Amino acid sequence: MVPRRRAETMEENRAKLVSAGRRAFAEKGFAAASMDDLTAEAGLTRGALYHKFGDKKGLLAAVVAEVDGEMAARARDAAASAGSDWDGLIAEGAAYIEMALDPEIRRIVLLDGPAFLGDPSHWPSQNACLEMTKQAVERLMADGMLKPVDVEAVARLLNGAALNAALWVAASDEPRSVLPRAVEAFRVMASGLLAERG
Repeated sequence: MVPRRRAETMEENRAKLVSAGRRAFAEKGFAAASMDDLTAEAGLTRGALYHKFGDKKGLLAAVVAEVDGEMAARARDAAASAGSDWDGLIAEGAAYIEMALDPEIRRIVLLDGPAFLGDPSHWPSQNACLEMTKQAVERLMADGMLKPVDVEAVARLLNGAALNAALWVAASDEPRSVLPRAVEAFRVMASGLLAERG
């Protein structure tokens, strides 16, 4: 039997820790999740966690990046199924806000992420979302759909609005009643960017 390459084993161990961390953080929250329990679930030691992530907070950052990446993919799918670039931009923002109802996303990305990792606008995964929004805004401006405003400013404000709306929904005692209000406000706000058609 040929021994596995060290890099493959390291990647498998990393994936095991991220998976165990994701389950623990979703079920118990970051603060209550035990490093001993999640490393035991992964069949690894605390040393492996420290080696890969530095500490439990480093593991949270890796889990947030994974979940946030999945959120971005779901938002892109919502945009792709819309009828036009404009509808896609709105659908992407609305989909992101709606994901605040998902218990795993709510707890890991929208509650514990900001509480323990700081401002989400500084997370690498949020920068990827910002880049996608900038591209959509550039297309819409090139097509004359949007007013000629600074592309980066528009993209940052749209992303910030969707993120803050999702944070509001996640933190609410009544998320299902807050959600439609947040989505409607996002749509109305974004529609102010539309160019006047003569």
